[in-house]
Amino acid sequence: MSVRLTFDPFDPGALLSEFSRGRSETGAVATFTGIARAEAGATVALELEAYPGFTEAEIGKVADRARARFGLDDVAILHRVGKIAPGEAVVFVATAARHRRAAFEACDFLMDYLKSKAPFWKKEQGPGGARWVEPTDQDHADLTRWEET
Repeated sequence: MSVRLTFDPFDPGALLSEFSRGRSETGAVATFTGIARAEAGATVALELEAYPGFTEAEIGKVADRARARFGLDDVAILHRVGKIAPGEAVVFVATAARHRRAAFEACDFLMDYLKSKAPFWKKEQGPGGARWVEPTDQDHADLTRWEET
């Protein structure tokens, strides 16, 4: 399992190739890449802040839950912090499992957590100044799908 934060741009294709290499018993790899949007010119940069060490540890706990819940072979999460330009990748999540459904669902589960609950502070910079961004009602609704009863 790998959970990392980076200030540097990354190539999702290269990450996928690296993650997939040598998996002779894995039947499925699912990935998600989130890309910063320009919001029709309203956003010129996205800024993400995190507490180094703490943020990775909290994401790691959720990745461990995903591994157990979905029977994953492996998980990789790379998340940008700092200033991100529109069109640049913000997050890469990869899940490996014996079967596709588990890989897809785990990837979706992890992204719902990252979008709604992960300890990041997000600010959009635009022509009119900066504004803090909070998870939307839809983000919270997406997360409730995974509540265990």
